[in-house]
Amino acid sequence: MSETTKDNASSGDRLNPTVFYGSFIGIVAFSLWAMIATEQASGVINTVLGWISNTFGWYYFLTVVIYLAFVVFLGVSRFGKIRLGPEHARPDFNIFSWSAMLFSAGIGIGVIFFALAEPLTQFYNAPNAPEDQVAAARYAMQVTFLHWGLSGWGIYTLVGMSLAFFSYRHNLPLTISSALYPIIGKKIYGPIGHAVDIAAVLGTVFGIAASLGIGVIQLNYGLNFMFGIAESAWTQTALVLLIVLFATISAVTGVERGIRRLSEFNILLAVALLLFVLFAGDTIFLLNALVMNVGDYLSSFVEMSFYTYAFDRPMDWLNAWTLFFWAWWIAWGPFVGLFLARISRGRTIRTFVAGTLTLPIAFMMIWMSLLGNSAIDMAINGATEFGQQVMDNPPSGIYLFLEQYPFPVVTTIAVSILAIIFFVTSGDSGALVLSNFTSILKDVSSDAPIWMRILWSAVIGILTLALLLAGGLSTLQSAVVITGLPFSVVLFLMMAGLYKALKVEAFKEESYRLSLAGSLSGRMGSSRGGQGNWEQRLDRAMNFPDRGEAQRFLQERVHPAMTAIKERLDRQEVGVYVCGGEQNEHDYLSLNVDFGNEQNFTYQVWTRAFATPAFAMRTKKASENYYRLEVHLLEGSQGYDLMGYTEQQVIDDILDQYERHLQFLHLNRMEPGSINMPDSPEQPPV
Repeated sequence: MSETTKDNASSGDRLNPTVFYGSFIGIVAFSLWAMIATEQASGVINTVLGWISNTFGWYYFLTVVIYLAFVVFLGVSRFGKIRLGPEHARPDFNIFSWSAMLFSAGIGIGVIFFALAEPLTQFYNAPNAPEDQVAAARYAMQVTFLHWGLSGWGIYTLVGMSLAFFSYRHNLPLTISSALYPIIGKKIYGPIGHAVDIAAVLGTVFGIAASLGIGVIQLNYGLNFMFGIAESAWTQTALVLLIVLFATISAVTGVERGIRRLSEFNILLAVALLLFVLFAGDTIFLLNALVMNVGDYLSSFVEMSFYTYAFDRPMDWLNAWTLFFWAWWIAWGPFVGLFLARISRGRTIRTFVAGTLTLPIAFMMIWMSLLGNSAIDMAINGATEFGQQVMDNPPSGIYLFLEQYPFPVVTTIAVSILAIIFFVTSGDSGALVLSNFTSILKDVSSDAPIWMRILWSAVIGILTLALLLAGGLSTLQSAVVITGLPFSVVLFLMMAGLYKALKVEAFKEESYRLSLAGSLSGRMGSSRGGQGNWEQRLDRAMNFPDRGEAQRFLQERVHPAMTAIKERLDRQEVGVYVCGGEQNEHDYLSLNVDFGNEQNFTYQVWTRAFATPAFAMRTKKASENYYRLEVHLLEGSQGYDLMGYTEQQVIDDILDQYERHLQFLHLNRMEPGSINMPDSPEQPPV
């Protein structure tokens, strides 16, 4: 959908007062508490963190594995070919733009902050690390890859897939509660759904605030390193205000312009920095280390994913690293998941899973391996002071590291720009997502009003400052671990809802196979190609009608066919109606049959414009565009054109699809615990 269309669609959007005010009040109250009663807030947060770590550490380890296994299963299963949107939908973004936005929104500033700090910390201090330095270096990169690899992206993939499926395929709101429709039905619009959405908003805000807090600390050190600007609360406050301003401007411009362009620029700058490190350093060593790190990670993935340190638990290390990362990924799940859904409409489940579990992770592995191994190699070869400085002050890592390479002034400026844009892309994506979470959108492909994006940018900035004032990075990490726990339960409910809904989609496909014999017999009887006349069939194949001809066909062939079926069903006392009209320069007719508590039947015919082929332009009647009359069911376009059918053939086609729908209802009815997904009449094709 174009930006203009989305802006027009947003004219009917409005605030969701329960979710908006509930989450807004909770965030403001917490922020004021953290800023006014700083010591008390810090103490309470640490106490709750200790309880969660001691009680639910095993749970965090287990959940991330289950989430990942579930999305991989869906990707390789029969459900993988289902589209995240109507059947005729195709991706809005090319693979490069999509990959850039995946990476910038999903990882962001953290890769700069932790790229050197984590490998060095794990090299020196990881529990149960080998004594031998080479083995310790390999183990350090295994742990680093574990924290930044498949496990976390499994969470993002689960949330993004669920939101895109329910919103773009079934026209439900683009909110977390929509994924629970197969479980609680229309209660998603009541208190239960609102509570789930408020929990998602709170988790999202805290996750973003943690990332932005890390970014502020990183940028503050960079300014001190390059220009001598003091590392202080005042400087950090000014940075938050400045970045929130830039993030607001980017969020206001929307996904297609601001967020997309910044993400593309950032990925190119990051690649340039990586290439510089690769070729300015020991190239052969770094390439060998990268291949070895990938192999070590994949071969030890299962063992490390379940390694809970049961006999000798290093709680401080777990809270600062593994538990923090698992909770951070979960807390970021709603934010990144909604953003992934927003940019992934039209992709199949299989391509979505494959893309999200490979593209950003491949870049992450290269980034962490090149920078991490370079830093560890320095430490092994005598730069122990460098290693200690990075561990004691993680923001310093990238700047101290680049000092050892040529052109340090240029590279430190480049990495600062990279950090700022990562900071902005996290903030603008967050403001956009939170605005959509707290709005009721007329069109799920549109975005919330601009004033809400501005407001949420300000809220994110206030919370970031509050957490920084309450104790800096440790408090940010603790808050994330706490908020991630309740949302992890919601993720399990999303899994259950998504699986039930996908089974319904499978029944639709199965119903087509089972009803195919009847459909074929009907087609044989009516000779759907043109009543047995090969000349008529050829004329139809070479016909490229203009819009006027398409409109006349709707009125002269399709409308009488639908009316005839309606009259017959009326005599059987079945609720049925025919309607039509024009939306966004697309004409349509729709036959709708009401099945009460079961999924209704909707058969629509939409006109759709295409560029006339060059060979057809030679005819004197040919215009620049020609029109197809495509059949649409609830799941989207069926991909075939009715233009040229007789009235009887249109009736036969409607009956084919009607019998298929009855077969689907039978299969769904026979399934224990069967559900009925909401009816979602198709929107104009784009």
